[in-house]
Order: sequence, then structure tokens, then C-alpha cells
Amino acid sequence: MEPKTTTILPYPCRKLGRLHRMYDPRVPHLSALIAGVPLEEPLPAKDWTKEMPERELGMMKNDTLGDCTCAAVYHAMQVWTCNVAKAMKTQPDFDVEQLYIKACGWTPRVPGEGPGGCEQTVLKYWLQKGVPFGPEGSACDKIAAFVEVDPRMIADVKKTVCECGVAYIGFKVPAFLVPPGGDPPALWTCEKANDHIVGGHAVVVCGYDAECCKVISWGKFYKMTWEFFAKYCDECYAICTRDWIAQKGVTPFGLTLAQLEMQMEALKEV
Repeated sequence: MEPKTTTILPYPCRKLGRLHRMYDPRVPHLSALIAGVPLEEPLPAKDWTKEMPERELGMMKNDTLGDCTCAAVYHAMQVWTCNVAKAMKTQPDFDVEQLYIKACGWTPRVPGEGPGGCEQTVLKYWLQKGVPFGPEGSACDKIAAFVEVDPRMIADVKKTVCECGVAYIGFKVPAFLVPPGGDPPALWTCEKANDHIVGGHAVVVCGYDAECCKVISWGKFYKMTWEFFAKYCDECYAICTRDWIAQKGVTPFGLTLAQLEMQMEALKEV
């Protein structure tokens, strides 16, 4: 089992921060929502990042803070704005820090990387309050809905990326992925040596093909083999935004916006 506190890595440039996943029965599950509904097979490959820069996506403070659950929120926004507004928007670190404070309980005056965060807690805050957005957090951005996706159902994960732009995932991090004093490999594969779990991490999947999925973490793109995904990923969510729905002209998984919002009623109780 991954630890319930943020793991301090032996070097300062890459932090983790995803805490052990929560189980909230109020969070709707995709498999229940689409039970009995025939869906088309996902595309064999999809990449929403073709117009995005290869690097310089921003650390989102995940080099000093265990705020990966919050950083992934703003990386998702980069993917969406690039494909909806046709111009990628990168929110300032101030907004990421504010979300880490408000959703995860970080206290800036306390030294260290902070408490880390639970993905469902961040998603609920995004739904209920809205995340800081705009100059100095002057506005807030709310999502319309989020639903849990079974990470064992790779076709559903691919479908989520196709229809929502990203899949928001959490996984257990083996030690070989974060070598002391060095950078993670560009391709994340399963290895037998040095594979003990050192913490949890949150990223967004923004593309895939038959062999790998493409993720954003620590300011750039990485690829994760589906074998690695199957072994280490234990949490996955589809996030629905009104701008994405309006731009694409369809709602995810054949569900109407009203149906999605109705599924959120229990979670909107603050």
C-alpha cells in the first residue's frame, strides 16, 4: 500500500504528492452510467497535444511542493484551451498554490512540500467551488461533472481521452521511475529491479496509441506503456467541462449534460 503521507525524494526537482485514493459512494462510476448502452470502440490512437509545445509546460510548483493533484488540474486546462480556444493558456503558479491551499490544506508558512492531496478531494473542490483561474486567481473555473473510470478497462480509459480531452489518473510510483539526482525516463515501462513503491503521483493522460499513453508531468510529456498503466494505475476520472462540450458539440459517452449534472447533485452538497 502506498504511504498516506508525501514521500520526500532524495533530490529536489521532482515531487510526488498523491495520497491514497478515496472511496466515496457518491462519486458516479462510468460502468454504471453506461450499463447496457452500446458504445463505439475508441479510436486506435488519439493525441490532443499536437499543437502544444514539447516542453515548457510548467512545473506548476511540483518541483518544490507535493501538489501533483493540483498541477494536473492546470495541465488539463492547457490541453483544453489549446484545443478549444486554439491557444494554450498556462495559469500562473499563484493559482496552483491557491488551489493547493484551498483544496488540500497546504499552509505556506510551514516548511516542506505540504500535505499532498487526494484526487477526489481536488475534483470535488473543482466541482463545488471552482479552481482559481485568471490573473491572481481573480476568477474561478468549475467543471460540470466528473465520473470514475475503472483503470482496468483500458477501452474506457481510451474513450475518456477521446471524448473528454484528458483522463485524470493516479498511480503508485516505483523507485526506478524517479532515480536519485536524475530525470525520469521519457518512456515509463515495467522493470523488475528497484520497483518498491515510493509514493503516489497524479497526472493527466492526453493521448494514446496501441502501445502507450501520453501524460503530462513535471512540465513536459512522458509516455507510459499500457503494461505500466495496468500495473501501477489505481485511479482514473473523466472530467466534463461545458466549454469542451460546447466546442465538440457532443457530451461524453452519449450522456446529456443534464444527466451528467444530475449525477453531481449529491456531491454539490458542500
